[in-house]
Amino acid sequence: MSVSIPYVRDLEFEYGRTAQISGDIRRVIANNPSAFTLYGTGTYILGQGEVAVVDPGPADTTHIDAILEATRGEKITHILVTHTHMDHSPGCALLTEYCDAETYAYGPHGSGKLEQGVVVEEGGDTDFRPDNEIRHGDIIDGPTWSVECVYTPGHTSNHVCYALASERALFSGDHVMGWSTSVISPPDGDMEAYMESLQILLDRNDTIYWPTHGPAITQTNAHVESFIAHRKEREDQIMQALHAGTTTIPEMVPGMYKEVPKYLHAAAARSVLASMEYLVKRMEVVCEDGDVSIGAHYRPA
Repeated sequence: MSVSIPYVRDLEFEYGRTAQISGDIRRVIANNPSAFTLYGTGTYILGQGEVAVVDPGPADTTHIDAILEATRGEKITHILVTHTHMDHSPGCALLTEYCDAETYAYGPHGSGKLEQGVVVEEGGDTDFRPDNEIRHGDIIDGPTWSVECVYTPGHTSNHVCYALASERALFSGDHVMGWSTSVISPPDGDMEAYMESLQILLDRNDTIYWPTHGPAITQTNAHVESFIAHRKEREDQIMQALHAGTTTIPEMVPGMYKEVPKYLHAAAARSVLASMEYLVKRMEVVCEDGDVSIGAHYRPA
């Protein structure tokens, strides 16, 4: 790969311990590390006194206890959810047993695609239903904090980032992370939407991103620009493979992801599928088997 992404991965933390990471932001990290969550889910607490919680994380009672300990003597009034993967939203049900906060999100799992008549079958937190459905540009206020909702579909169709006006900070969920690119897995994941959502961030003036996994991103525009270039380079790799006579995604992945461990190739194939869908939609590639799928055969248009 010739595109250089300025990854940031180093982070000093202790599971369950609250870190004051800025004037208005605290973070507690869940002990759910994996190849897809890095060190675990970072739950953010905004403001003082009457506070908001961003992404309460997995259904992990130990993590919920840590959030409650971090907000002892305060009142959780809002729970903001970036999207409905199992490491982000299931903690809402546990947390609301101990507080009267209402939940805010774009909608249930797959809601962005369901609006388009697309049935979503990929795994997610299908039990979650937000108390309040939000849309792009909505403002949510607390006594000591205010966030703007930034709709960023792509990783999932209901993905939302939250911009904290007081610090020009964006809670970027899994849309943009410092340590890795995001898996875009159809049908809920959509590469065209993802690329458009990256452009939305470039049009903003946020000076720092706080992803749900990993450390902060301080070179915001450079990071997003590298992500856009990276996805375009993946498209170029697909076209090169097709012109060389490689016609299926499983055949392409080992060559495209030489630097990635083999146990992650199945996830990589999902992102290649998303890119292939986008290329087919742009009529640069033809699917010879009708519907676009992992096992289908493709050729240049």
